[in-house]
Order: sequence, then C-alpha cells, then structure tokens
Amino acid sequence: MPSGKVLQPVLKMKVDELFLCWLSQPETQLMLKDCLRRLKNEEKTEIGNGDSGNGKNERFTNTNSNSKQCILGDTRLPLSFSPPQLSTTLPLATPGSARNISNVRATRRSSGTRIVQTKKEETLPPSLSQNIPTFYFPRGCPKEKVNIDAVIAKIERTFSEFPNERATLEDMGKVAKACECPLYWKGPLFYCAGGERTGYVSVHKFVAMWRKILQTCYDDAAKFVHLLMNPGCNYLVQEDFIPFLQDVVNSHPGLSFLKEASEFHSRYITTVIQRIFYTVNRSWSGKITCNELRKSNFLQNVALLEEEADINQLTEYFSYEHFYVIYCKFWELDTDHDLYIDRKDLARHNDHAISNRMIERIFSGAVTRGRKAQKDGKISYADFVWFLISEEDKKTPTSIEYWFRCMDLDGDGALSMYELEYFYEEQCQKLDNMAIEPLPFEDCLCQMLDLVKPQYEGKITLHDLKRCKLTNVFFDTFFNIEKYLDHEQKDQFSMLRDSEGESQEISDWERYAAEEYDILVAEEAASDQWNDGYEAELNPIDHQKANVLKYQMEKRPFFEMPSHLADVDLDEYDYEEDFE
Repeated sequence: MPSGKVLQPVLKMKVDELFLCWLSQPETQLMLKDCLRRLKNEEKTEIGNGDSGNGKNERFTNTNSNSKQCILGDTRLPLSFSPPQLSTTLPLATPGSARNISNVRATRRSSGTRIVQTKKEETLPPSLSQNIPTFYFPRGCPKEKVNIDAVIAKIERTFSEFPNERATLEDMGKVAKACECPLYWKGPLFYCAGGERTGYVSVHKFVAMWRKILQTCYDDAAKFVHLLMNPGCNYLVQEDFIPFLQDVVNSHPGLSFLKEASEFHSRYITTVIQRIFYTVNRSWSGKITCNELRKSNFLQNVALLEEEADINQLTEYFSYEHFYVIYCKFWELDTDHDLYIDRKDLARHNDHAISNRMIERIFSGAVTRGRKAQKDGKISYADFVWFLISEEDKKTPTSIEYWFRCMDLDGDGALSMYELEYFYEEQCQKLDNMAIEPLPFEDCLCQMLDLVKPQYEGKITLHDLKRCKLTNVFFDTFFNIEKYLDHEQKDQFSMLRDSEGESQEISDWERYAAEEYDILVAEEAASDQWNDGYEAELNPIDHQKANVLKYQMEKRPFFEMPSHLADVDLDEYDYEEDFE
C-alpha cells in the first residue's frame, strides 16, 4: 500500500495531538495570557528564549513588513520566523522534551499557516454589487424618456389663457389635463401650489411645484401622495383627503343635488374617507403609503370620476347610495343624534342579531381607536362605517381581519378552541330561548374545522381564514344568530358553489347596499306621501336623497374627526373640540 495515502493523515493526527498537549500546559497558558495582555495594552511584547539560555528576546511589534501573521483573538503574532527560530521561541512542556518534536511541530504549523495565508492573499474579483441595478423605487420607477421641459411648456401655454397667468380652482381642470393628470386631481394640484391661501395659483409658482414633483416622483401613486401629504411626511392620513373630496362634492355632476344640503357634505366625506382607509390601508396603521396606494385601485376610481357621471356606479368608494344606507342605519341607532352610539345602541342593530360578547369586543378597542369614545364607552360614525361593511361582507381581507381581531381574545394571533367556545356559548343560549336545540360545541367545532381546514392542529390562524371561501359561515356561526340560522337552512356545498359562481361580479356588501337602498327609498316615499296628503309629484331631487337627511337632523360641524382604526398615537387627535 502506498505510504503517502496512509502516513499523511496519521502524521497529521499525531502532530495535532502534540500541539494540543503543548497548548494545554500551564506554562503555555500563562505565556499566552501575558502576551495578549501586553498587546491589548499596546506594549512591546517580549518572550524570553528559555531553551537557548542566551537571553535573546523576540519583539512582537506592528511593522510594515510583508511577513505573514496568524490571528489570536483580536491580536496578530508574526509567523515569519524560520522553524529553528520558532522552536526556541515557544516554550515546551518540560525541559526534557526539547527534542525533534518541537521542530516537527513548528515546521508543520508554519507550513500549514503559510498555505492558508496564501489563499487569503489571492486577489478577489471586484464587488458584484456595483453591477446590480437599482430595484427599489419608493417613489416609482424612473421613466427613461420624460421630456420635462415639454410638459412645462404645455403648462405655461395653458396658464397664458388665464388673466394675469393666474388659475383659480375652476380653471385647474385645464391645468390638470396639461399636466397629463386625471381631471379630479385639480383640487390637490391647486392646494399643493398654495392656491388655498390666495385664491389663485400663479404660473411661476405652479411650474416650480410641478417640476419638483416630476423630478422626484415617477408614478401616479407617488405624485398623488406628494400632492396631498403634509410637509415632511411620506404618507397620507385621513385629514389629508378632505380638500380633495370637498372638491369632488362641489364639482361632480353626480353630486349636484348636495349643493342645496351643504350640512351633509361632511357626512359623505367622512364615509368616503373611511371606505378609502378600509380598502387601501392594509397595514391598519392609519397612514396610507405610496406602496399601499400603488397596490390598490383607488387612483383608477379617481380617474373614473371624470368618465362616469353617475356617482353611484363607483361602488367601491364614492357611491352616494352606499353612504345613504350607512348613514340611515347609523341614524336609526343614534337615538340622541350626537354622532356616537354605545353598546345598547349597537346591540339593536339588525334586531339584536350580534351577540353581546361580540359587542363587548368591538367596544374593547380591538378594532376601534379614540380616547374620548373609549372613555365614554361609545364609538363614532366613522367606526360604524367599518363595522357595517365588515358585518355585511365577511369575505374581504379587511373584514376577515376585523372579526379575527375581535375573536382573538388573548391577541396571540390564533383562535383557540377556548375562544371559539366562549363565543358559541351565547349562541347556544339564544337558540335555547328560541326553543331551538343547539348543536353541541364538539359537533360544531368539527364542522368548522372541516370548513376552514387549519394548517396547525388546535388553532385557527388568520391565514387559514383567508384561504377559506366560506368565512362568512364561520364568523356568523359564533356571533350572528340570524345569519347562522340562514346558513343552517342551506346546503354547504351549494353555498360554496354559489360563491364560486359569482366570480366576484358583485360583492356581498354591494348586494346588501342595493337592497337596503331600495327599501329605504320606498319607505321614505310612502312616508312623505302620507304626510303630504298623497301629493301626486314627489320631491324632484333624485329619490329625495338630500331632503330625507336634511329634515331628519339638525346641522352639524363641517367635519367630524374620524377615529383611526389602526395602531396609531391616540393623543394626536383632540376629540373634545368636535362639537363645541
């Protein structure tokens, strides 16, 4: 058998054994500690030549020589000595051990170190990070061919049509088109250029503002956020949308009937703002970022405002009919008309369909924010918007998160069997009061687990519910007795088939709002006919939208500060001044 294949690994093992033996000696430990201490204190380290006895010392200092070094902790000891020198420098275990073993060990370690150091000194290729193109664009990806000067020239020609080259808010529609923006960006453009202070915008001030935006914002989301945000911010809060939406109310043809009922502008604006944050602010932070706006369809709906004369066709954010339904439902519960409702008021919703335990969770702050409202045990109209949309459509991501937060009693991010039983107990009590035998919890639990198919045994996570196509059945089982009984009358497979067949053409919320609006309009028409002696002609305002509200309540302040449904600093808002 060739000697090289056998002796080499055996020799290495023996050398390593001898080195460890030397390293474990007390004298070696003391010497190394002393060297490290001296090097740490930036002193010259001298190691006596104990074997030779000639008193010669090796000085370990930092030099500019090209000698190779080994690293001990944070210090470097030169290894440029030849094997004989190294054997006299490092003390051995005993005086009698000064044999060829020391030379062999020094030679072996010096050779091994030399090989390692050679690899470290190899020239590395240039850093590849220099060649990686930029891939993160928080303000949008820059476009290669954007002629800013041409856009500015077009804007200047548009301003030349106005007296003194000054544009009022009514003129900003043409300016928005010159900027290649949707029509209803005219309000944000006007206010961002300082038009609110003077009543007009000069060409020089507007050009300076728009040039800066073109140079720093590269897509519509970044531009829109820059136009609406407060100085120093890179996000939008609820109050930032007020001027924009007020301009929509004042100028959109589908809302022209509201000009006669200005006291309801704030209610409509509050509703739209809550719907924007409900859909767009997926982080529940109360701050809409460029990325969130970019991922949503809000800007597409803003562009549709110009094309669609019927505001009710824009059902996701701007529909007046949806506002009408939400506000009328709130008005029925708000008996003292202070724009706040308490637990008893909310419990009356839909004929006490929501369980009391869930009502308590809603008022606990799990999904609402507002120091004043929580202190008084009430929720505002803004909070009710979130509640009603979540209650009537439990399939959207926000509604699933809404009810999951309410059911997650301990806030551990999962629904335990205890939490499910806690809410189901009240459902059983209600069924007993209705002379209906409830399903035992164990059987109900098996059904729900088969429905949701959780990833982990013993708990249901938010991810599990978002994968489930019948989350409305799951939630209604635990806190909505009326809808639970409706689901019990239907076949689960047929409900799943119906859900898949709808293909999201119309959501549960849109279906509910359309049905309730027809009912409310019919009731108001019948009531007015009775009160007016069956007048042949009804109020010419479309379905009496404005007058129904106008004569039902007294005037309120322009805008009620909506409470952020998010984890934000609650001291930021002063609720005490809302109704002074």
